[in-house]
Amino acid sequence: MDLFGTAGIRGPVADVVTPDLALAVGRAAGHEGDEFVIGRDGRVTGAGLVDAVAAGLASTGTAVRRVGVVPTPALAFASRDRHGIMVTASHNPPADNGLKLFVDGVEFDHEAERRIEDRIDTGSDAVGWPEWGCGEREPLLSSYRDAVVDYARDHGTALGDLRIAVDCGAGTAGRATPQVLTDLGGAVDALDANVDGHFPARESKPTPETLRDARAFVADGDAALGIAHDGDADRVVILDEHGEVVHEDTVLAVLAHHFVARSDAADPVVVTTPNASGRIDERVRAAGGRVERISLGALHEGIAAARAAGDEGTAVVFAAEPWKHVHPAFGGWIDGVASAAVFARLVADRGLDALVDPVPERPYRKVSVGCPDERKAAAMKALRESLPDAFPEGTVDTDHGVRIDFPDGDWFLVRPSGTEPYVRVYAESDAVDDLAETIVAEVERATGAT
Repeated sequence: MDLFGTAGIRGPVADVVTPDLALAVGRAAGHEGDEFVIGRDGRVTGAGLVDAVAAGLASTGTAVRRVGVVPTPALAFASRDRHGIMVTASHNPPADNGLKLFVDGVEFDHEAERRIEDRIDTGSDAVGWPEWGCGEREPLLSSYRDAVVDYARDHGTALGDLRIAVDCGAGTAGRATPQVLTDLGGAVDALDANVDGHFPARESKPTPETLRDARAFVADGDAALGIAHDGDADRVVILDEHGEVVHEDTVLAVLAHHFVARSDAADPVVVTTPNASGRIDERVRAAGGRVERISLGALHEGIAAARAAGDEGTAVVFAAEPWKHVHPAFGGWIDGVASAAVFARLVADRGLDALVDPVPERPYRKVSVGCPDERKAAAMKALRESLPDAFPEGTVDTDHGVRIDFPDGDWFLVRPSGTEPYVRVYAESDAVDDLAETIVAEVERATGAT
């Protein structure tokens, strides 16, 4: 059974993330710990799935603490020193839902996910009826928001009435980011901050297209900064004063540079993913740090690996994949609210232009080449041989696909999608069209797409 993808379990509630599955996951997860905190996003199906998860947990003797409708990072915050389950499909359509599991503020690793799958396959016994776990409600949002505010105050400077437009997209960010930024002194325009699981304002996934109204609001108004989130507030998108989306890798590079520059560690490390831009490496090196890469969806495992491989002077100061950031000094979870707060204070301190101008931006392309799942392994094996031969001047890394970096800062990555029948091609270069065309031709030969 392969239930877990790169971000928990996710899919349509009609036939994938059903109440039966939620019950089975709860019963399987209950053997991991004696207390679980459960939260959900605003999706219509969330309440029923929470009930099913809670029933499964309680049947194993586990104590259940319900925190209601909250951002995913708030649930992760609440799971410190215990376990947690978030019922959310993040940026997926409203007919989907999902389950994301945490322990001590960190997402379950692959080994723990396999244990859950194995128990579902073989069945998990309930305890005797006198031993069923208890359940109660637990307040969360105020303590989480206060913790984010305290954390953000160590970065940048007071917002000083900086006007910020926050597009919550009718997701759970409406219960966290506007309040946090207001407490930090900002003048906040909260857009679609009511939680509505139908996502009537826009699609849950924040893209330049779905953020059209927010971009126009910022461009036509007097906001100096725009911030947008997905449905559960683990992703963050930054808009400049003209309503243009700041490239996600540029945002990552700005934050990575900041955390490395302020660190007093002898070996400050930033963990990111293979599809992240070389501009991140350049800014981290400029600040005196280094970059380690880990596969998509495994930032927490990359953080643990970097710490284990380092010495006393090694410190992971930031970890991120495009759109999603982990703040190790705050916690081990992905937190779009914390990123919004820190980034806003950096803008208040230096201005957005001063933050992004030093970040080198080259043209970027992403292409998906069709490839059935059963052919991916053979295709990638062929590409590990053909691509290094085609680009002998580059430095090759085959840990997570095939990534080749060139001396002038250009790079490309080829990797199989973990959820769809594609091989993904990412390329960044001043001559990106020519580079991407050459790579795609190699991929098409390997996959048989031509």
